[in-house]
Amino acid sequence: MDSHSVDEALTSRRSVRAFLPTEVPRASIEHLLTVAARSASGTNIQPWQVHVLTGAAKTRLSNEILKAFNDPQVAARHSSEFPIYPAEWISPFIDRRRKVGWDLYHLLGIGKGDRERTHAQHARNFQFFDAPVGLIFTIHRSLGYAAWIDYGMFMGNVMTAARGHGLHTCPQFAFTQFHTIISSELALPDEQKVLCGMSLGYEDTSAIENTLVSERAPVSEWATFHN
Repeated sequence: MDSHSVDEALTSRRSVRAFLPTEVPRASIEHLLTVAARSASGTNIQPWQVHVLTGAAKTRLSNEILKAFNDPQVAARHSSEFPIYPAEWISPFIDRRRKVGWDLYHLLGIGKGDRERTHAQHARNFQFFDAPVGLIFTIHRSLGYAAWIDYGMFMGNVMTAARGHGLHTCPQFAFTQFHTIISSELALPDEQKVLCGMSLGYEDTSAIENTLVSERAPVSEWATFHN
């Protein structure tokens, strides 16, 4: 195994927010999901269910969500089934959150208080940032926290595997707000809960937002070595 290739796939992963329309073959998507499914899961339960959207199916879902998102009264009636972020932010988490947001909006020329452009940028989530492939991840309602941790590792594998094949991704919790629309459009069974979305495709290297590289705290700040 080439450790340098593994390191490169891990360290080059970032959230890309503008994609080329270049098609990703179904065989390539199936391959990524197949290798990602080697992810660890407690007692091998493999809790992931993945819905792959391309073409007209992806466009229909995006359009339905955008209809709701662009109507404030309708959007207010939609909310995630579970808390995405804490009720009260504390440092250092709020500091990191603010910095990446400010850095992105600075690149895009979106000033503080510019609600119209902020709304438009947020809407880009629901277009999968123009990626040719949209992924919706669902999980069985009976499963608890351990399965959610397993699921996170699986999604990490999807993103790392994508980098190994020259593709980029962007994981998106934004989709959970509109889980009822997603459930209807994808005919999800009642026992499946919408967990996350993800954009997948080839990076548009000409897009200014893709020059954003978020910082990582050094190991010394969050790892404790016990001898």
